[in-house]
Amino acid sequence: MKYIIVILFLAIIASLCSSFFFLMKDDSKSHRTVNMLFVRVGLTITLILVLVYGFYSGELTPHGL
Repeated sequence: MKYIIVILFLAIIASLCSSFFFLMKDDSKSHRTVNMLFVRVGLTITLILVLVYGFYSGELTPHGL
């Protein structure tokens, strides 16, 4: 479970970096920046769902509680 969370987080960071690159280098007709925004939002929603499932199933426990 923890590996899935790390992989999703790294994919979100990679999507953010590629979106920034497309924003700086592409012309205004390209939609790659918007597409990468949709990818990043999808990955973030998936990460949140994985975290909720992990807490609900008991595989993840918060430290300090």
